[in-house]
Amino acid sequence: MSSSIIMNEKIRASEVHLTGLRGEDFGIVSRDEALAKARELKADLVCTSLMSSPPPCKLVAKGQAKQQAGQEIRSKAQAQGQQPAKVKELRLTPHIEEHDYDTKLRQAAKLLGSGNGVQLVVRIQGKEGAKAKELLERLVKDLAESGRKQTGIQVSGKQAAVQLIPL
Repeated sequence: MSSSIIMNEKIRASEVHLTGLRGEDFGIVSRDEALAKARELKADLVCTSLMSSPPPCKLVAKGQAKQQAGQEIRSKAQAQGQQPAKVKELRLTPHIEEHDYDTKLRQAAKLLGSGNGVQLVVRIQGKEGAKAKELLERLVKDLAESGRKQTGIQVSGKQAAVQLIPL
């Protein structure tokens, strides 16, 4: 997550849309003019987005840009801690052996226990749909203490799937 700020001489665009220290709009000016203005005001020229042309840049008091970036990175990191858990996919086959079934069951229970969602997918060929659905229903029943269904069991041409979320 390198949210490195593009500022001063690192800005490559020939023209920038410049905003002053107090938010005043200087319009579109050449990069050199913007850099000169920054030097004159003892400020940094900071590019705020690379998505548009010319890129929007603003003048920020020297040293402030790095501090702001640090705060943004900290608040991003904080927000990531509150992200919903990931959904992990476990694949099975309709003709699963008993010990393999137990292994997948343990894996799913462990994932649900650690707060992740689990997508159980059974690959099917031909007329295995009913068998796959039975297998998923058995897994959902066996995992009832760890998680509950978020989606119903969906059977499509090539696979049957169900998503579980932790309790």
